[in-house]
Amino acid sequence: MSGWLPVAPCTPRDCAYHEGAVRPPLPAAGLLAAGCAVTLLGLLCAPAALLLGPGHRDRLVRRWARAVVRAFGVRIRVTGAPVERVRPPTGELVVANHVSWLDIPLLAAVLPARMLAKSEIRSWPVLGPVAALGGTLFIERDRLRALPDAVRTLAGALGAGSRVAVFPQGSTWCGRSAGGRFRPAAFQAAVDAGASVRPVRISYRTGRTNGSGAAAFVGDDPIAASLWRVVTAAGLIAEIHVMPQFSAADEPDRRALARAAQSAVASESANLPPSSVHH
Repeated sequence: MSGWLPVAPCTPRDCAYHEGAVRPPLPAAGLLAAGCAVTLLGLLCAPAALLLGPGHRDRLVRRWARAVVRAFGVRIRVTGAPVERVRPPTGELVVANHVSWLDIPLLAAVLPARMLAKSEIRSWPVLGPVAALGGTLFIERDRLRALPDAVRTLAGALGAGSRVAVFPQGSTWCGRSAGGRFRPAAFQAAVDAGASVRPVRISYRTGRTNGSGAAAFVGDDPIAASLWRVVTAAGLIAEIHVMPQFSAADEPDRRALARAAQSAVASESANLPPSSVHH
């Protein structure tokens, strides 16, 4: 991996653990099987979903993504600004903090969007072709020289009116602190395309306590270990706080835009009482 890429200090040993109530092994195993089955079903149906119009496809993606999160035993709580069911006529860059693999279906359950992914995923069995069919934007993250091409690719998608979701911290963080700073590259694409920016804050709770340790997928954590932590964490709630969008033209440059989005995501105003809980 290139030395210029951001690296979080979070490690599985120090950050990825659950301190609350634990679900017994048998029910947890059932949730694990259900979550994997719902995920696989969606992947197999993805090519057929492309035949639908954008509105119908977005509704289907939202329902499937919500079903994936719930199948793994996690409830979803949505707060903040209303989300338009019709996509805006101009491109929209959705930017969020990054805690877990759960963040991806969680975002899709509220704001279906094209995702950015490292180019290696394109060659993965099953997931690679499905991601490509779903409009994923593949970029080379390990080469600094490839960054201008990545910005142009993202700007092109935004300029064509797409909604694109990115995690500008560049790595997962455990969620117990503000995390890493938002890198400005994706925001340059929003500036170039004249797109809007939609900040989103993602957090996890178990009851009244921070549940980020159960959801965290950090460092060299094996995916199997992370999946098991999630399904054994009783009462895990994924909270997504959607903030109002603003124009990239509202800030003088990409760095100011990145700071404004990061400040919005880190704001205490994101921690409002829940407006809805989906059981």
